[in-house]
Amino acid sequence: MAKVSKRYKIIFSIRFFGYLLIIGGLISFTFMLGPLGVAEVKYRTDKVLGVKRTVANVVPTPVPSNNEATPNTKINDQAEKEALKNKQSFSSNQIVPVSTEFGIVIEKINANARVIPAVNPGNEKEYSLALQEGVAEALGSTPPGQPGNLYIFSHSTDAPWNIVRYNAIFYLLRELEKGDRIVIFYANKRFDYVVFEKLVASPTDVSYLKNRYDIPVLTLQTCDPPGTLLNRLIVRARLVSS
Repeated sequence: MAKVSKRYKIIFSIRFFGYLLIIGGLISFTFMLGPLGVAEVKYRTDKVLGVKRTVANVVPTPVPSNNEATPNTKINDQAEKEALKNKQSFSSNQIVPVSTEFGIVIEKINANARVIPAVNPGNEKEYSLALQEGVAEALGSTPPGQPGNLYIFSHSTDAPWNIVRYNAIFYLLRELEKGDRIVIFYANKRFDYVVFEKLVASPTDVSYLKNRYDIPVLTLQTCDPPGTLLNRLIVRARLVSS
């Protein structure tokens, strides 16, 4: 009986730790892919139900004076609250921008995020911190509405699990096509861009970052395939109204 009992304990211990590893792996997998799964389900559900999302017409926040916060400093939290205080009055199909100081809304894929300004895309530590708060505007970008290249990106290389998490906002960029609208809010003004090109580029190809144009162009970048570092998905759009 003693031998049987000992054998039973060994088998039980092996099974227990095996199940523990499996459950831990599933939890980790869900944590990593959860944001992408939620984005995918929402997008597919909207498509099946024919839901068309639009940007809510929010009341702009007061434009900061010279000694107050601007898009190149920290977000004015009080102003943000004032801009969104009537959020409950909007319909469920309307997207209320999380920031009118500097934000991006893509109606087709229900993307809505702050844009963190002047982030060095070559400094992993810097952009990893920025991408915890939203998406990043590449250092040296042209301000919205002005001729040149406004470059906004969302990717991370500090750890595999963060590659997925930080890509969640731009995860569905692959669904954009020519003619789709991208809305940028900057200094409490709205700028509408329309997509004219989508392509996949090598991670070493920085020409789309360095390009300068004589018209206002918006360039969005994320990883492709989502959650990997193999390639870069580039979406370019031109300004149509402001």
